[in-house]
Amino acid sequence: MQVYPNPFNPQTKIAFRLESAGEVSLAIFDVQGRLVRRLIEGSLAAGDYSVEWNGMDSGGRAVSAGTYLCRLSTAGGVQTRKLSLVR
Repeated sequence: MQVYPNPFNPQTKIAFRLESAGEVSLAIFDVQGRLVRRLIEGSLAAGDYSVEWNGMDSGGRAVSAGTYLCRLSTAGGVQTRKLSLVR
């Protein structure tokens, strides 16, 4: 999983590759572990993917500047990356 740009303002791109089809969850959490926004939840085919996060929560509100965690969960495991939003 790659995140660029990082730090970002106002949006960042999260790119990842799936070696095989399966269930995928891609979500943003704050540093206290609270869910900020779920970007992907469902089944995807094998291949390359890219998703943008615009610094908004699930309610469409802009989140504050700070550090966030991006977590990609697949059948192959879990990857987490730190994101820094600067305003």
